[in-house]
Amino acid sequence: MLMPSVFGSNFMDDVFDDFFGSSFVPSGHVTATSSMKTDITETDKGYRIDMDLPGYAKEDVQAELKDGYMTITAEHNTKNEEKNTEGKVIRRERFQGVCRRSFYVGDTVTEKDINAKFKDGVLTLEVPKKEKQPEVENKKYIAIQG
Repeated sequence: MLMPSVFGSNFMDDVFDDFFGSSFVPSGHVTATSSMKTDITETDKGYRIDMDLPGYAKEDVQAELKDGYMTITAEHNTKNEEKNTEGKVIRRERFQGVCRRSFYVGDTVTEKDINAKFKDGVLTLEVPKKEKQPEVENKKYIAIQG
């Protein structure tokens, strides 16, 4: 039974993580769900996923499809440096962060089926609903010699 967490979590994130798959983030890192807020809407033809990625550029975001899982990775690197009038460094700050989140979309969905757009810090993915096609029995005949 799905129950909301009492401390530091969001009920809808728990539901969608359990249904669509959760993300893998090494310990000590920011979790993907806290920095990749996601809305999933079911449509007649499939699912629309809107993922907030504030501060990321289109070049920082990658979507990969492998073994029925669609994985969204956002990586951000910044370096800030302040120097005084003599050219000596007063302050230097660096930030590097990677967020990753995975969703199970099924084995029948291909990368050509998914439409992705990135605008104003929001990644929008449209994933079609595809039923698993029944396998057609291929009869294989053995040649009989004689």
